[in-house]
Amino acid sequence: MSDAPDPETPATVSELLERYAMLRDTILGLEAEKEELGKQIKGALEGGEQAETDLYRAVLKVSRRVDYPLERFREVFGDAATLEVASIDKKKAEALAGAGDLDAEKLRELANIRETQALVLLPKTR
Repeated sequence: MSDAPDPETPATVSELLERYAMLRDTILGLEAEKEELGKQIKGALEGGEQAETDLYRAVLKVSRRVDYPLERFREVFGDAATLEVASIDKKKAEALAGAGDLDAEKLRELANIRETQALVLLPKTR
């Protein structure tokens, strides 16, 4: 017997809410389990292990985010340049360096780079 509503009988709002709440709770539980499994798999992959199934191979995809500390940027490039890029937007700062308005080498030295890893499942049937 299914918990899905009977398409022949219109459901009451309370029944719809009950089904909605059950689905939401199920999804939240599955998301929490998925997150925990992902942490465990990432840890194993970082430790040099490999993981795959008949359909998927797990790999770690590294993303980098670059930003520039506001005060140091201001010390190095001054108020006018700091105001020009406002929130020290990476693209704007690099565009100024590309145009020769900022010293590109100093900008690279100033950069904070944060890496994040995402667990990616690559399909094996391509």
